[in-house]
Amino acid sequence: MDTQLQKVYDQVLRRNPGEVEFHQAVKEVFDSLGPVLRKKPEYVEGAVLSRICEPERQIIFRVPWVDDAGRVRINRGFRVEYSSVLGPYKGGLRFHPSVYLGIIKFLGFEQIFKNSLTGMPIGGAKGGSDFDPHSASDGEVMRFCQSFMTELYRNLGEHTDVPAGDIGVGAREIGYLFGQYKRITNRHESGVLTGKGLTWGGSLVRTEATGYGVVYFVKEMLEEIGTQLEGRRVTVSGSGNVATYAIEKAQQLGAKVVACSDSSGYIVDEEGIDLELLKQIKEVERARIHCYAERRPSAVFSDTGSIWDVPVDVALPCATQNELDDEAAATLVANGAVAVAEGANMPCTPAAIGVFQDAGVKYAPGKASNAGGVATSALEMQQNAARDSWSFEDTEQKLHQIMHDIHDRCSETAEEYGQPGNYVLGANIAGFTKVADAVIAMGVV
Repeated sequence: MDTQLQKVYDQVLRRNPGEVEFHQAVKEVFDSLGPVLRKKPEYVEGAVLSRICEPERQIIFRVPWVDDAGRVRINRGFRVEYSSVLGPYKGGLRFHPSVYLGIIKFLGFEQIFKNSLTGMPIGGAKGGSDFDPHSASDGEVMRFCQSFMTELYRNLGEHTDVPAGDIGVGAREIGYLFGQYKRITNRHESGVLTGKGLTWGGSLVRTEATGYGVVYFVKEMLEEIGTQLEGRRVTVSGSGNVATYAIEKAQQLGAKVVACSDSSGYIVDEEGIDLELLKQIKEVERARIHCYAERRPSAVFSDTGSIWDVPVDVALPCATQNELDDEAAATLVANGAVAVAEGANMPCTPAAIGVFQDAGVKYAPGKASNAGGVATSALEMQQNAARDSWSFEDTEQKLHQIMHDIHDRCSETAEEYGQPGNYVLGANIAGFTKVADAVIAMGVV
């Protein structure tokens, strides 16, 4: 790491003890920025790195709610409004027991550069709670969401901060959150949340966008090296929203998806994943992935080993951070993988990324390849501002173009800095320089 960068990184470690995911995210970006600082010393002189690493605002609050048995429960809520130099804060809410400040800061830091890469006028933020919606009834989820929004609403607004969903926050949770916001403020301010229902301000393609986007990015990567996604064997980790629609788009483009997973294990279906059955089990019944194998003769469920043991051409980690380590990466390489693209945020460990790059496997970091979700959220904001709604085909075409542009921006930047094909360096530098230039332009604020 460059000396100037090391000084700032040491400061990040001192100021944010114990936040290991945040440290990892900062280091991953900093490892790419040495050539930028040599080319643009004004970033050092203006303390741009220190300013970007310190969130503009960190909000932590208590969330009291009453469960079905009448007991009072207490969770902790977060919103880290990281950077607004490119536009209003934009980033999802995550409800999961693993949530703590370090995870929210890592996600918010990544969101700055992801949002920058989309070319849309949106800043970076993230939020959430250690509440677990999967172990709660609909009534409990509603009461929790109402309490969460009762505290958070005062920091939101279509020109200030516009949350969306993330892990544990789907259409149900967004509905309860928006209902409480409307109730408190007496305003149907549809631009204050994205991922809304289609009948009350939501956008077509928003549900599918992150999964579709990662597949579009893989398609661009493969075409750049003269090959196609069609006919390729694909593994998609996870079986939530991102994974489901990555499977759908990969199948539409002629790939054969043979495996997916949840936290209990993974299934392998050599005939190809039956998407309608998967949606029935995960979206309607909210059941575990082993139920798929119980109903599909060609599928096998395993709760041992790793989904990355399955031989494939393309791997799409779409579950959670640090799910794919160097051992799993080496297995994928040995089994002939040619491309890996992140559908989740930081699912590959630094060591895994090194394995892919050393082996010449095309690798796309999440800040580039999973930017389709937030890009379509920004498209939803445009429709809300215009009191308009677009067709599925028109919105998907816009998403496809955005992912094409992100790919080209990363590829061209990597080539400009002497490392053609290095999507990590290309994404980090392209995302960072746009934000850094805006920071310099606005003075010390």
